[in-house]
Amino acid sequence: MRAVYACDPQKSRGRLFPEEESHFRSPFQRDRDRIIHASAFRRLKHKTQVFVEHEGDYYRTRLTHTLEVAQVGRTIAGVLGLDVGLTEAVALAHDLGHPPFGHTGEDALHALMAPHGGFDHNAQAIRIVTSLERHYAEFDGLNLTWETLEGIAKHNGPVEGALPYSLADYNARHDLELHTHASAEAQVAALSDDVAYNNHDLMDGLRARLFKDADLEELALTGPSFAEVDRIYPGLDPIRRRHEALRRVFGVMVEDVIAVSQERLAEAKPESAEAVRNLGYPVVGFSDGVQEKIQEVRQFLFERMYRAPSVVEMRERVTRVVEALFPHFMAHPEHLPVDWQHDVAEAQGKTALARIVADYIAGMTDRFALQVHEELLGGS
Repeated sequence: MRAVYACDPQKSRGRLFPEEESHFRSPFQRDRDRIIHASAFRRLKHKTQVFVEHEGDYYRTRLTHTLEVAQVGRTIAGVLGLDVGLTEAVALAHDLGHPPFGHTGEDALHALMAPHGGFDHNAQAIRIVTSLERHYAEFDGLNLTWETLEGIAKHNGPVEGALPYSLADYNARHDLELHTHASAEAQVAALSDDVAYNNHDLMDGLRARLFKDADLEELALTGPSFAEVDRIYPGLDPIRRRHEALRRVFGVMVEDVIAVSQERLAEAKPESAEAVRNLGYPVVGFSDGVQEKIQEVRQFLFERMYRAPSVVEMRERVTRVVEALFPHFMAHPEHLPVDWQHDVAEAQGKTALARIVADYIAGMTDRFALQVHEELLGGS
């Protein structure tokens, strides 16, 4: 049963370009399906979280991570009485704007775009779903509902201060009310992202042998789960032991979000989705105790994984790739693909061209960026 504070697809604020809606799917379900069929969504298969795509078959990619986020979001949204279709749509779109090479690629692209409005992956996701996906006859982008766009733009909270150009450009045409919190559905997608990446970064770090199971036994969030598995299954083989422990950690985070969110919603008593947006604080979140434990995990990952010598070395290498490709395309826009040349011809000034180049590089997969770098610059 849908809660009173959930977003009602039948009361959606609609799409920028009016369309006749489906008889079989709600507007939010239709958004979800359009995102799944988008080219940018398919490219997530070959974009990485921490490790570069070719380093191993078992490391998470942006696609596997996105599917995990959507799965967590479905569970939490269902328990809270929220619209599952909207939660899924936001979850599935939340990483569309990431360039190749994870946050390393984003940092490099942001520095290169500093004179031209910077680069932000959330804003780039909006640019993708409102402009860069060009498959429909009557509009650019996917023409998603206001609620889905709002969720993509501000699932992490209100967007204040100077806006990234991609977000500012669209918001000027279609006000997403960036000063408020997003719907509870979008907030669930954001917390599901935290749950998923904390869990899988631990698993990927173990697979990469950057730390050991024994290290996780010392952390407040993960230690009790290893102890519980040892109590129930003494002598379990190491791989099964690790999986059993980490799936329990996953459960601890999900159950905490559900309990805290139920308590906040019961206390706030919002009577509509709009009331949730205007509360001034998020209704979906972790407890202070679990948040503190998660922060310890993040610090551990920062020191032992994100700053591991092998990861730092790869970060430096792929940063050089992005730093070489950007000025090359700025100097030789004719080397952009033929289907980008119309935009190049219409670009007025250096900033307009820089945004086209950034769009193109941001859309690359890890392997394609390395391939283009090799072809154009000899991999130097």
